[in-house]
Amino acid sequence: MDSPFRSVSLILFFIITITLSTLAVAQSSTIGVQYISRLLDIQERERAPPSVQLAAAYAVLQRLLPSHYSAFQFRIISKKQCDGEYCFILRNHPSSYIRGTPEIVISGVTGVEVLAGLHWYLRYWCGSHISWDKTGGVQVASMPKLGSFPRVQDAGVLVKRPIPLNYYQNAVTSSYTFAWWDWKRWEKEIDWMALQGINLPLAFTGQEAIWQKVFQDFQKSGILWSLTFIGLATYFSCTNLHFTFNQKFNISNSDLDDFFGGPGFLAWSPDFAVLPAFSGNVPAALQNVFPSAKITQLGNWFSVKSDPRWCCTYLLDATDPLFIEIGRAFIEQQLKEYGRTSHIYNCDTFDENTPPVDSPEYISSLGAAIYSGMQSGDSDAVWLMQGWLFSYDPFWRPPQMKALLNSVPLGKLVVLDLFAEVKPIWSTSKQFYGVPYIWCMLHNFAGNIEMYGILDSIAFGPVEARTSENTTMASLFNVGVGMSMEGIEQNPVVYDLMSEMAFQHEKVDVKAWINQYSVRRYGRSVPAIQDAWNVLYHTVYNCTDGATDKNRDVIVAFPDVDPSIISVTEGKYQNYGKPVSKEAVLKSETSSYDHPHLWYSTSEVIRALELFIASGNELSASNTYRYDLIDLTRQALAKYANELFLNIIEAYQLNDAHGVFQLSRRFLELVEDMDSLLACHDGFLLGPWLESAKQLAQNEEQEKQYEWNARTQITMWFDNTEEEASLLRDYGNKYWSGLLRDYYGPRAAIYFKYMIESLESGDGFRLKDWRREWIKLTNDWQNGRNVYPVESNGDALITSQWLYNKYLQGTSVFDH
Repeated sequence: MDSPFRSVSLILFFIITITLSTLAVAQSSTIGVQYISRLLDIQERERAPPSVQLAAAYAVLQRLLPSHYSAFQFRIISKKQCDGEYCFILRNHPSSYIRGTPEIVISGVTGVEVLAGLHWYLRYWCGSHISWDKTGGVQVASMPKLGSFPRVQDAGVLVKRPIPLNYYQNAVTSSYTFAWWDWKRWEKEIDWMALQGINLPLAFTGQEAIWQKVFQDFQKSGILWSLTFIGLATYFSCTNLHFTFNQKFNISNSDLDDFFGGPGFLAWSPDFAVLPAFSGNVPAALQNVFPSAKITQLGNWFSVKSDPRWCCTYLLDATDPLFIEIGRAFIEQQLKEYGRTSHIYNCDTFDENTPPVDSPEYISSLGAAIYSGMQSGDSDAVWLMQGWLFSYDPFWRPPQMKALLNSVPLGKLVVLDLFAEVKPIWSTSKQFYGVPYIWCMLHNFAGNIEMYGILDSIAFGPVEARTSENTTMASLFNVGVGMSMEGIEQNPVVYDLMSEMAFQHEKVDVKAWINQYSVRRYGRSVPAIQDAWNVLYHTVYNCTDGATDKNRDVIVAFPDVDPSIISVTEGKYQNYGKPVSKEAVLKSETSSYDHPHLWYSTSEVIRALELFIASGNELSASNTYRYDLIDLTRQALAKYANELFLNIIEAYQLNDAHGVFQLSRRFLELVEDMDSLLACHDGFLLGPWLESAKQLAQNEEQEKQYEWNARTQITMWFDNTEEEASLLRDYGNKYWSGLLRDYYGPRAAIYFKYMIESLESGDGFRLKDWRREWIKLTNDWQNGRNVYPVESNGDALITSQWLYNKYLQGTSVFDH
């Protein structure tokens, strides 16, 4: 097979991950940047030659705008031309009046800055838009013809980064989104990252190959089954697939199979801890090889019966000499495989796993040992830590938090303020007690599909972190911004704004920005659409309740409770004094029910949908419009389904069997209709997820296993019993055509069947029987092999109009 290193996109990714992830310090506005100045200087020296960077940048241009390739000239410049900062510069070409010559010159300190400058020009001079293919892709219909490109100011346009780092990804994105990607999809993502100016992405895919080499006990040609699906790591480190495995730690092949998760679950192998630096988590078999080692089994992590196959990872004590030895071996193996690294290593020891001891001294020793392991393998190592644990686990009180953060030399640790758009830690911890940090937007959980965001927080938060007047510490330790979502390919407006904040020095006027966004998104100005986006900005994209938006809509996360204990109350959202939503409250505190999240007036969003539909004649040819139309229709119908479910509950509690039957039939019909709606766009299909998993298999057995992994991740994780569902059921739910019709709909039908039987017999709801049948349905579906379409089918505008008329007409705020 031809080596993927021949692709110039890989050069670009190395530029991003190794040499463009930091900048040399010059006129920095934060002390935190000065603390990491040594790392920045080292990376500047290791940067790829300008010719390599330009080749990679031109290759992106060729893929993005082949017909406009000749209109641009790229240059790499020194920081001196950017006033000592990291920037890009847009200028008119001096010979642009001559036919056939470039029209716009884009210069940048690095290749990524050049491409960020290209995106800036396309956005603000050409009215173009770039998003993921699944969310509508690239809108370049507004691009002018060659020879007529808009000119910039005569003096040029210089845009600097306010702070150096632009981070991307989450420890689990590699599973929720990237698990089955091939090189073609990875190439698109690398291009997208560069165009957004991202210079510090995680590169987790395939790290189990490194761990395998560190832990195994024999020499072998080939790779484990769990490596055959690898995307980037195969291209980066496995062009020669004949591995010579390290014999030092003597862990067998079968023991490593137990240590690693399946292909769709490697991000949790084990429990969020196998990351590109040693955190202390080890295979259980290490106890047998080193019986005197200090190894402790951690507590249960979201499993039903604490089955060691699914939970309870083993932690090697930081004070054990073996700790640093393993840490050094892992770093050295990475250096051996990649030739060099960015010197930044991500490690999260206790994400969603509480430490066994709360002693600050113990926690400090653990942090010091983790860093010592990194440093022993790379003397220039810097530890990048996700700060999720500080907002997730009450264990981390100030003494424990300080102990961990201050266990590493200043400037050798950078913390990701992972959920800063909702729960910023920097503002309540004195800037992480003096440790450099990156302001991050988490936004999405598990790749759930939900129109949601906090645009004001995104537009203001990163700037406030640098300039807040509320504390003397405000501008000292912030060194970057980032996007830390668990899954991508949703809510493109949120990521468009967030990526721009890497270059914004002042707070953004969101109202003005959103008006411009809609023009760029669809390639033309349509007043009704601008009005619709203004409504969406103040509703779905204005969530200020502080809640974590894990999609728990009834369709995709069906309640596992006895319907008799659900108490239906009026919701808080009203129009003209009339309630427009209902809420469910459990009468029994012993039962669990994750309530659907509703933070806006549904009738206002339906009004936005009306405006979208009314604009269809002008915009239906736009792929970006069709995606947004389907997503907005889906959002409105999903909230309607939540209300319809509560109507069914009310009928049940009134012993109205006929009412339950009629309403539940309407609910199931709605699910079928929504499946048809989602089938109208490639971004809402189940088929590509399953087919991409199967295509990475090398034989029939692997194909079955990979497909089972793919089906399991998005439904119920496989630690259930016959009568007890997994605690992680529906966490990775998706509004995908095929999934609604063949899984979510039949599941709801089972529940409604037991409701009707309960009313007809006069007996209580048979909760255990419902669970048995639901779990059996789940297991059968997970083991199924039926094939789903990979291409859309249907007219988005016609289908949306039909469903609006059928379910939503007459519910607009303007109809009250």
